Amino acid sequence: MRTFKLHSGKSGAALTLRVTPRARKTEFAGVLEDGILRVRVAAPPVEGKANAELLAFLAKVLGVRKSRIEIVVGQRGLDKIVSVLDLSADEVHTRIQDWLSAQEPD
Repeated sequence: MRTFKLHSGKSGAALTLRVTPRARKTEFAGVLEDGILRVRVAAPPVEGKANAELLAFLAKVLGVRKSRIEIVVGQRGLDKIVSVLDLSADEVHTRIQDWLSAQEPD
């Protein structure tokens, strides 16, 4: 798997995502050539439902409360920058890699 982009900030990490709404299920769907992490979301992009499901999914994967995750850029678009408070870029990377490893079929 390609490596994905993470950035460290003063109070946490920032991830660059491309979201595909109305998917069959909510899941990570790989890494694009430019390092953007692709996420499929089952919810439709109506009234913030896809964004809410994205934040809930990331909170589950990263083991943090939803209130610690915020969409900083891209509220209405497919490309988003998401801030994760109180976790370093290394911690976020490790938790996502662990999640992906656990999801792979044996």
